[in-house]
Amino acid sequence: MKNRDSEALEELYQLYAPVLLSVSIRYTANKQDAEDIVHDAFIKILKNIEKFNLRFEGAFEAWMKRITVNTSINFLRTKSKLTEINGRIYDENTIPDTEINPDDLPEKLEPLKIIEMISELPPGYRMVMNMYVFENYTHKEIAEELNISVNTSKSQLSKARASLRKKVIHYCKQQMVEK
Repeated sequence: MKNRDSEALEELYQLYAPVLLSVSIRYTANKQDAEDIVHDAFIKILKNIEKFNLRFEGAFEAWMKRITVNTSINFLRTKSKLTEINGRIYDENTIPDTEINPDDLPEKLEPLKIIEMISELPPGYRMVMNMYVFENYTHKEIAEELNISVNTSKSQLSKARASLRKKVIHYCKQQMVEK
């Protein structure tokens, strides 16, 4: 019986670890931290699996992703990587303002390049953007989770988008020069 349990746990891990890694890597600056988070999240998942209640198809994966997001946030808090989110956490002038003709932009960028650009955002920006864009948290939920105001959440998202837009434009200009 114990061997079957081990096999089932291994199968569960093999099936969902890549999905959860993609969630955690959006919150961290490196893959090693993301892997640590997935490990910690799986421990929490296994400890609480009996409490899970299947309400709709996909609920189990959504539940595991939520645990991974919360584990990511707690990891960043513990490691003091989440800088003062209410203050000025980033010098926006480090990325030069650039103008570009929208017709000169590629139709789409590689997803991995976008994720890389998001990972370069300051922790506060990255955290709010991930929670809002990828995890579908409301600003109210983000504010409660991060202990900030709703307006701060909105401001951080706006600044994250502006910074990401600058990064994309800068990258596209570099690509045009290299051609």
